[in-house]
This record gives sequence, C-alpha cells and structure tokens, in this order.
Amino acid sequence: MTSMTRTRSGTIPSMETSGHEFRDNTIIVVFGASGDLAKKKTYPALFGLYINGYLPKDVHIVGYARTKMDEEEYQKRTTGYIKNPNNNPEVAAKIEEFKKLSSYISGNYDDSPSFQNLARHMEAIEKSYKTRITNRLFYLALPPSVFVPVSKHVKECCYAMSGSNRIIVEKPFGKDLDSCRELLSSLKQSWKEEETYRIDHYLGKEMVKNLLVLRFANVAMGAAWDKHSISNVQISFKEPFGTEGRGGYFDEFGIIRDILQNHLLQVLSILTMERPVSFASEDIRDEKVKVLRAIPPIKREEVVLGQYVGANGKPGYLDDDTVPKGSVCPTFAATTLWINNERWEGVPFILKAGKALNEAKVEIRMQFKDVTQGIFKDISRNELVIRIQPSEAVYLKLNTKTPGYAFRALPTEMDLTYKRRFTDTKIPEAYEALILDAIKGDHSNFVRDDELDVAWKIFTPILHWIDGKEGPRPKPSPYPYGSRGPKELDGFIEKLGYKRSIAEDYSWPTTNVSNL
Repeated sequence: MTSMTRTRSGTIPSMETSGHEFRDNTIIVVFGASGDLAKKKTYPALFGLYINGYLPKDVHIVGYARTKMDEEEYQKRTTGYIKNPNNNPEVAAKIEEFKKLSSYISGNYDDSPSFQNLARHMEAIEKSYKTRITNRLFYLALPPSVFVPVSKHVKECCYAMSGSNRIIVEKPFGKDLDSCRELLSSLKQSWKEEETYRIDHYLGKEMVKNLLVLRFANVAMGAAWDKHSISNVQISFKEPFGTEGRGGYFDEFGIIRDILQNHLLQVLSILTMERPVSFASEDIRDEKVKVLRAIPPIKREEVVLGQYVGANGKPGYLDDDTVPKGSVCPTFAATTLWINNERWEGVPFILKAGKALNEAKVEIRMQFKDVTQGIFKDISRNELVIRIQPSEAVYLKLNTKTPGYAFRALPTEMDLTYKRRFTDTKIPEAYEALILDAIKGDHSNFVRDDELDVAWKIFTPILHWIDGKEGPRPKPSPYPYGSRGPKELDGFIEKLGYKRSIAEDYSWPTTNVSNL
C-alpha cells in the first residue's frame, strides 16, 4: 500500500520568517532571581521550554539578585514552583538536569563593580563555547524603580560585543503618560528598540494569540466584525480573592494601572485592529497602534469605580494591614472606550476588572444587534464569547428551534472548549510562549514604544482624576466580597445597550428541554 504524506495546512509564511533566533551559545540572565515573579513564573517557564526542547543548545541560566544565598537555596527557590503533580520520575530527572544549567550571582542593582562581576561570570561560562559569537538575553523580573540603573549597567558592563543582546522588561511601564515617556527615554539611551522586549503576559495567552487566526482566517467571522452587526463588547477580568497582604503595592497602582491600561487594552487592540499586511511583528503592531490612536481619552462619566468590603467571612480592602488607612483606591473599575473609525464608530467597548468578585474569569463577550422585528418576540441576541481563562473556549450563542413538537426559538450555543476538542494538547503558559518569542527574535507579542505612548494617552486623564491631581479624589462604591461588583454596574452596561438573556430560557452549556 502506497503511503501518502499529508501536506501541512494553515501555515503562515510571514510568521516563519521572524528575527534572528538564538540557537546556541546563549546565556539567559534573570535579574530579580530571588523574587516572587522569577520563582513563580520565569523559572517554571524556562523549565517548560527546556523539557520540551525549545531552549538553545548548551544554554546557561544565570540568576542575579541582591539576596545572599548559596547554590542549594537558589536551586530550591527556582525549582520550588515547577509542577510535577504525579512525581513523574522523567520530569524529576529533567528538573535535576535543569538545575545543572543554572548558577547564581549576588550583587547590587546600582553599582558597576557588581555588574563587572556578573560579566566575568558569564565570560567564564562562554569559554566553553566553540565560537566567539555569543548571545545574551537579559530578563528584568524587577520593580520599575530599578529598570533604568540595571539596563544602563548591563549595557556598560555585560553587553556581548561579538554576538546579539536582548532585554526583556516587565510591566508596569510608568504610572502615567509623562512617567512612561521618561522611562522609555531612559531605556533608549542604552538599548535600541529592536533589542527591547516589553512583556505583557496577556499577549502570550493562547486565546489572545488565537484572535488573529479566528478573525483573519475565517470569512464567516470577518463578515460580522463591525458596527453594522455588533451592539456592544465587554472585556472582563474577575478575581475571586482580594489583596491578601499585598495591599501596599496594589494601593500604589490600583486596578486600572494593574489590569485595564495594559492587559485588557492589549486584548482590545487585537480584537479591533484592521487586517495587517502580514503576520510579521511590525505589521501587526502597526495596526494595533492605528486602532489605539482612534480611541479618545476616557471621560469621568464613563467610569464606575468600586472597592470591596468585608462579607461572607472575608475581610474588606481596608481591613488589609498593608493598605493605607482610609484609602479610596479602586479595587474594581469599569470603563467605556469608543473607537472613532469607520469599522467601530458608535460601538461601546466596556473594560471591566475587579478583585474579590464571585469567580475567576477573563473573557471577551461580543453581543450582536437584535434581529429584525416582526416575526419573533423577546428573542435572545447572538453572542460570541471568547474565554481567555480558565478553561479556554470559544462559543457562539445562537437561536435554534426547540426540539420536538413545539415551534419556538431556543437559545443554545456552538461550543469549542479546548479541553474537550484538543484532548492531547498541552497549552503552554503565557510566559513560556513569550520567552520563546524573545529567543526567536519575534516582537509580535511584545509592546512597542509608540503603542505604550498612545495607551497612556487614553487612560492618563482619568488616572489623574482618581489620584486627586485634578480636585478631590472620587470615592469608590462599596461592594461585598464575593459579589459581581458595585450595584451601579448593571445599569452602567445596560445603558450602553447590553441585553441580558432571559434567565429561564438559557443556561450554558446545556439546556434541559423539559424545564421549558
């Protein structure tokens, strides 16, 4: 019997010709190696890439932080959050291999001798490489207060002169437009834009990356993706827990800087941008910037602010000892954005995020307009829902005939839940995907400088209002721990055209016909 080779379908040539990939002779330096971000996200992501064979050949990982600790303590911290729930001996063996790829250097963040010591450590490692061309990837898992001195000293003392250098910078990128521009300007004095990778981990999430394919590889989707068909869009982020001892940090930034201005705005830009010339990184980012430039600054009357209070045996925000007494920092915010272009004019985009809510969920909900009147009465609207986390899914809510003798329209759904459809596929963590992109030299899922600038223009006016820079600070509405948010929320989104399904008619994901 003649064997047939299946050709690969659905390839995207413009994504296969990205930047220079680090294939060998590579050192990855993790600054802030003793911190929570590094041990909970960065190192587990590096291990995920290692066990799947995606790290460069002969890679070495160097941890750097101010904390004094020996090799044993360092390895304990960096592997403590690597998952091996069934104690798989193969995974355990890989963890031991991974430890041997890594070493630790202690030093300050603001003096040259510490970075010179780091440079000597890297040079000693690179002596074993077969060629003099070396690659260095610097990951700043650090607070923004030390971004500038660290990037400056790395360039002066640790920059590889005979190879390629890249630097990954974590959010937040400033606190408003002016501070963002100051930070960007300072970083540019040491690093070129093409060497800089500003990470927003939501851009590495599977369902956010899938938006590009969902939109531009499906004619059926693209035909209804505009103001003529869509009534309103909600992008929601919900956490079921409060600050839990991290209130001091949170109070400095607030829910808008923490979630809306970066994560949710990034999702919105991909959801609404025009079709790019190609899927090359700069073509994608050009279109994101264009659509963000069409969004005017948010007005005060288009914002709902809330702060959770104690309920259901759980403490309120002000009960957290790390929160300043009497703080009016919002732990919930809903804002309306408008896009003044031909595709989206008049469609409200509602961005919502909150802590201590009733569930953990991040999703996009696009509600379509009513069907033409005359035949149906009280019929539900179509909705396209893209669940980013947890349990990634895409489902389209539509109306169909009730099964049986009755002739009645029943809301149901076409359901693509990833765990059921792709049973043998492991979805990588966002940080794994983004670190791999940086290794490959692909900027597609990183934030460009002009993109940051226009994003802060949208949010800075209301942030200054909330911070009390333009008169008295607004007082957020209280909402009970474990609720859906402030009582004003329902009226806010209904005013913008959102219509809820009739409860007795619709229950996702299954409907019991006998109950109708």
